[in-house]
Amino acid sequence: MNKELINYLSEYITPERKELFEKVLSSRTRYLTVVLEDIYQSQNASAVLRSCDCFGIQDVHIIENRNQFKVNPDVTLGSTKWLNLHHYREKEQNTLDCINHLRNQGYRIVATSPHANDTNLEDFDLGKGKAALIFGTELTGISAVVENNADEFLKIPMFGFTESFNISVSAAITLHHLNLRLRQSDIDYLLNDDDKGDIHLAWLRKTIKRAALIEKKFREDNMKAI
Repeated sequence: MNKELINYLSEYITPERKELFEKVLSSRTRYLTVVLEDIYQSQNASAVLRSCDCFGIQDVHIIENRNQFKVNPDVTLGSTKWLNLHHYREKEQNTLDCINHLRNQGYRIVATSPHANDTNLEDFDLGKGKAALIFGTELTGISAVVENNADEFLKIPMFGFTESFNISVSAAITLHHLNLRLRQSDIDYLLNDDDKGDIHLAWLRKTIKRAALIEKKFREDNMKAI
């Protein structure tokens, strides 16, 4: 049914938009996902979301323990419309809830922070399986919960006096490097057909005016044909 509905709704967008959807979907991935823990500056949050969209990352997991996650539309430039945002803010242990959820989905938990057992970005083993990259809050970095529950630690090599990059810069560098390596590898990192269909349908619904009414007519017509 999804395929038929997608074809039907696609008649309500321009051929150029249809081609763009198919092109972007062909490069989307859930092999890597990004986790943002307690980001409080909207400009940083928005810049990371924009980078995720640009580098083909479909899912972003947002942990809100103390700080409410806010975006700046002047920075995101509409990128949130094309991403799946997952919020963790209703429980006492939001960070642990997020980690457990991702681990149950087969992700290894990778904390991006200098650590005694960390791995340089260029040495990170992408072939070991899906990875959830956790970026911590601006001032203090990852929480103790992340540090105690991470499977691996990842760092960007630096050669100056400053100890760390701004979080939005760190995310962009990390995603660019890992995205490039994925595309040069033989790893099966792209979306499967079911995920492509679900995301394609969601994008169409967000794009088309009165999409709900058009979809209702489609379903009614299909019921009559049965």
